Amino acid sequence: MNEEIVNNVAMNRVAIDLGFIQIYWYSIIILIAVLIGATVVYIEAKKQKMNPDDFTDLFFCTVVCGLLGARIYYVIFNIDYYLSNKLEILAVWNGGLAIHGGIIGGALYLLHFCKKRKYNMLKLLDMMVVGLIIAQSIGRWGNFFNQEAFGPATTLKELQDYMIPNFIIDRMKILGVYHEPTFYYESLWNLNGFIILNMVRRLKKLKVGTLTGVYCIYYSIGRLYIESLRMDSLMIGPFKQAQIISILLIGLGVFLIVRNIKQKDRELYHNISNLKREEI
Repeated sequence: MNEEIVNNVAMNRVAIDLGFIQIYWYSIIILIAVLIGATVVYIEAKKQKMNPDDFTDLFFCTVVCGLLGARIYYVIFNIDYYLSNKLEILAVWNGGLAIHGGIIGGALYLLHFCKKRKYNMLKLLDMMVVGLIIAQSIGRWGNFFNQEAFGPATTLKELQDYMIPNFIIDRMKILGVYHEPTFYYESLWNLNGFIILNMVRRLKKLKVGTLTGVYCIYYSIGRLYIESLRMDSLMIGPFKQAQIISILLIGLGVFLIVRNIKQKDRELYHNISNLKREEI
């Protein structure tokens, strides 16, 4: 695509204007991220012989609960603004989806699903995290179009020295000042994580829970650092909430991996017979 066309598209938040309704790039990017992430999970679900009807229910309800959780989480941490602008609560096309809220919302539904359908929750999480991290990588580009999730002020030369594409640099000039594209850093970090998780999943003696542990540690290490650069973080007092959650997730990931190392008889991920069972 011609660079001029890319720049023009990047500078316009509205993808389609039908007069009576506008469709924003942010919404389109999130939709693409969900569909690609779901496709990755579906391919693995077929390998694990998961019931197609169960997968359909899991996909739609987890996505809905995840999006609701992401929005509610964001609104709670900006409650003063939304109490004064109640209609803005529904304006998700303006941004405002917190991934940690999405993870919490999706995980709560997953817990309900596993108890009701008798699935192994850790095994399902292992199946889902690979699709989740590629969806996170793609979804970050919604921040690009909304000019959010950016870092501290910097210079044009520094951004060029980082070999950041020009259309990203142009979009990171906000109110006449260039900023670091932290959304871009996280997108690349998650893309690399997608490759790593796929490599880990190929291990023949991979134990259930290890892949989830690797995801928690890998994603959270990157988020912990990148969040330190962001200028628009959600806060808990003087602390950035994403960093607090990241530390907790790193702890969870370490626990899952260490437990699997210590317990030699833990079930293997590639054993399809342990996907569904009475106790999880």
